[in-house]
Amino acid sequence: MELELSAPVDCVADFTYNFYWQHRGSMLEPSDRIPHQEGSGYTYRDVVEALKRGDDVYVSGDVGHRLCSSFGVDLHFFSGTGATIPVGDVIVDGNVDTRMGISMTAGAVYVAGAVKVPIGNVIEVASDRSGYRKYRSITDVVCNGLRSDTLVPPNVLSGKQLTVSDALVRDTVGARCACDARICVEGDVDLSTGILMRLGTVIVTGTAGMNSGALLNGGTVIIHGDTDAFAGIDMKSGVLLVGGTPQGYLGANKRGGTIYARGAKALPPSKARAVTGNDITLISKHLGISQLHAMMFKKFV
Repeated sequence: MELELSAPVDCVADFTYNFYWQHRGSMLEPSDRIPHQEGSGYTYRDVVEALKRGDDVYVSGDVGHRLCSSFGVDLHFFSGTGATIPVGDVIVDGNVDTRMGISMTAGAVYVAGAVKVPIGNVIEVASDRSGYRKYRSITDVVCNGLRSDTLVPPNVLSGKQLTVSDALVRDTVGARCACDARICVEGDVDLSTGILMRLGTVIVTGTAGMNSGALLNGGTVIIHGDTDAFAGIDMKSGVLLVGGTPQGYLGANKRGGTIYARGAKALPPSKARAVTGNDITLISKHLGISQLHAMMFKKFV
């Protein structure tokens, strides 16, 4: 499929259609014709369905925000299985705006121009297409390996451990991870770190944006620094550990799992408890602090 754009368009190849379950068509309909096309009349759904068939999509021109959102996910909301599915690739002969590849789990995105940060759950690998940079899902890389790809330095994959040290701010790091992998981000992250994880560990040495550990359903998310509001929102199971100060609405609508934090109040239905021996050991180990300092934390259950 070839798509020529005369102006940037948001949500191209967005499997969520700009989180359709939130706006219910007020932002866009899957059947809407993508604006600013030259010589074609494809809809947003046409692009997504082509990729699901394994076709590649070539875009000539700049694209807007949220390119390839949830790329590779057979979403429950659209009667899918919720699992990752094989998809074609997206090739952009132009620039890409922010949040490319949020919650992406499969496929590859090739970009000839610049990519604005924050980016999504993606990491750059050496490109096999001349004149383009290539990006793959972080979740895909840690769970399924690099295959014939190699990471662009300074990022390193060793077995099931990925160390991300390129200083690019990302959203949704480790999204939907369902393998016993370890993702270490040396620096800050933005939105929804570890969203919908079921297994594995994400460690962030810096600060995190809103919704850290959102919909966490297993695994562990460790933020050494502060977190913005709504950390642990809709959390189902697993562990969220905040070493710095969490902002408001910690654990909003939390249904299960454990949050460790200090300087925060319990938001119903969560209840704050004093940490005990095993909790103190866990906090001390993961944050590299003394057990005396670890005793200052609360356990939100």
